[in-house]
Amino acid sequence: MKKTTLLMAAMLISAPAFADECGDASTQAAMNQCSAAQYQAADKKLNETWNTALKRAEEPQKELLKKAQQKWIALRDADCELIASGTEGGSVQPLIHNQCLTEKTEERNAWLGSMLQCEEGDLSCPLPPAR
Repeated sequence: MKKTTLLMAAMLISAPAFADECGDASTQAAMNQCSAAQYQAADKKLNETWNTALKRAEEPQKELLKKAQQKWIALRDADCELIASGTEGGSVQPLIHNQCLTEKTEERNAWLGSMLQCEEGDLSCPLPPAR
């Protein structure tokens, strides 16, 4: 029952975005492929934001940002392995895993992006404002 609940929760969270972009996918293989493409697109956006944040960061924040990103990647991967484990061995597992990766990557992109929007004098922001 817990696996079913976990699977349903994961599908409900990411279903709207998936439906918008993958509505034409009619087979599990096509849905898996589309979800992989969605993750790749989200990852590309994150890498762009990441590079901007890294360029703006000064020492020691640059090293701390790198360390935080490495730990976030490990956490993201572990969380998505857990989410997808409820469908272990099934044809839907790649879809569930990719949807999790996409969602977490989009969240991280938004978080990093928020640090790029800090105003002068915001002491809670580790990155200097854009010049």
